[in-house]
Amino acid sequence: MRNQPQGLKISSTPFSFLKFISSILGIGFLFSIFLIPLAFAEVYIPSHEYLGYFDSEGIYTVVGNIKNENRDTIIPTITVSIEDGNETFSKTIKHVAIASDKEIPFKIKFPEVSGNSPILIPAKISFEVSKTKNVPIEILYDNTLVKHQDGHLTGRIQNTGEETIYFPKIFAVVHGYERVLDTVQNIEFIEKIEPGEVAEFSMYPDPSITEEVFYYSCFAPVDTTVVPITTKKHDGEFDFRYDSGAWYYDAKFDEEGTTLTIRGYNSYPLETYANFEFPPISGNEKFHVTINGEPIDFIQSIDEMGFWHIAYGVGPTTQDVVTISGFEKGFPPELPKIPQWIRLSADWWVTDQISDSEFLEGIDFLVEKQIVSVPSKEVIAPTNWEIPFWYKTTVGWWSEEKISDDDFLYAIENLVAREIIII
Repeated sequence: MRNQPQGLKISSTPFSFLKFISSILGIGFLFSIFLIPLAFAEVYIPSHEYLGYFDSEGIYTVVGNIKNENRDTIIPTITVSIEDGNETFSKTIKHVAIASDKEIPFKIKFPEVSGNSPILIPAKISFEVSKTKNVPIEILYDNTLVKHQDGHLTGRIQNTGEETIYFPKIFAVVHGYERVLDTVQNIEFIEKIEPGEVAEFSMYPDPSITEEVFYYSCFAPVDTTVVPITTKKHDGEFDFRYDSGAWYYDAKFDEEGTTLTIRGYNSYPLETYANFEFPPISGNEKFHVTINGEPIDFIQSIDEMGFWHIAYGVGPTTQDVVTISGFEKGFPPELPKIPQWIRLSADWWVTDQISDSEFLEGIDFLVEKQIVSVPSKEVIAPTNWEIPFWYKTTVGWWSEEKISDDDFLYAIENLVAREIIII
């Protein structure tokens, strides 16, 4: 069952366009993007690209395609609600950054819905302006972009920028002959793609709609995206995230708060991956993972922000109960704004153990992660940045904790604004 509300919009403004990419019959793939939208808006979800359906596992699934007609890059927050009999279920996601005049699909699942006639309520949208740079990844529209007879799609992407892109993803909207059917993403784990490099990807629609698939459109590359989950732990809430080609739900801790179980399924006939991200409690956690009670091989690592990652492969067309043990009791402390490795790098720079360029890699990280706010302008390579010698005094104070993180960040922003540090 599909329910399509009449209009979803915020911040109305005049808008008119028509995109059409002609069909390429020789490769069995039709490129055709959009009808003129019914609503005029700056950030909105077209009504014909917002729908709900029951997937192959009987889970009510909501998909949509959010468009940004602002002149700025934005990070939207989307709240989707479902009326199911006498109950209303709502979920909110903070989506990835969307550049001006771009669009990125989303998908939210509601295992709580048990009725046969749920009603999809128009989504609520808010957004914040972001300085995130566009991801320089392009879809190669050539004879390698193919829709296969079983409804899945294969193609290639290329990094057209000058920097390595880590964990790229591709989203797309799946169309039937008369309506939008689904939104999908590549199911392969792509660790990185170097400048100029070409990588292959594939997409599979939900098995419940494979026979109806006509074409794919609205391809949207992003550098990463994750699904947030909140579950009860002791008397509080524990937040974590995951990135996967599969879907996970019903997360629960045991009474001690040291073991987490979560249900997952991969409806696609191809192996994919799962990468869970957990905030540290002590930073000394040692995890153990089982699937359906059997131990598996996995990788435990920690990222530059100090978060734990648990990653492993997921078999094709599987339903699993994943158990992750090794959590410590209690809750994670508030993490510092600036990762510890940057403080260590600052101490080495002040004592002349590393070069200016090595220290500036940390500043580049702060800019890239938007921990430091800099003016919206083209940022040149860190190897060409300049830094005054007297700035070591301020950095030394911070490394010795004589000034706060906020004072250190403000000093960087001030020097950039005054063009003393040239980026």
